[in-house]
Amino acid sequence: MVDWTDAERSANVGLLGKINVDEIGPQALARLLIVSPWTQRHFSTFGNLSTPAAIMGNPAVAKHGKTVMHGLDRAVQNLDDIKNTYTTLSVMHSEKLHVDPDNFKLLADCITVCVAAKQLGPAVFSADTQEAFQKCLISSVICTQYS
Repeated sequence: MVDWTDAERSANVGLLGKINVDEIGPQALARLLIVSPWTQRHFSTFGNLSTPAAIMGNPAVAKHGKTVMHGLDRAVQNLDDIKNTYTTLSVMHSEKLHVDPDNFKLLADCITVCVAAKQLGPAVFSADTQEAFQKCLISSVICTQYS
């Protein structure tokens, strides 16, 4: 179980409410596939991933990126029960797809970069907010993996 301070809870709820998850999701997943090309092996059914332009324009990448970010909505709504919220998803990624947990850390970094790139400003994406957001991302994806 992850212990959240009131500030972390507020930061995560507030930040997620200010970002367009349907925009950030595709950008973050595309960024992951471009900067960490070994992660592409998990997306062999997505079609052409041969160039950055192909990845950025790939509708399957965009769709899955949105799915990932909407999953983060569930994390924020279930901060006190993230492990149970993601049990099925965790089993699928660990036992069926054999995804290296480090790939999720990379995705969390990509999501953070994409959110920060939206120039939400220091009042919205301060160091404390970024730290809380990273904790939420990693908790919702990593802490449920292989547990």
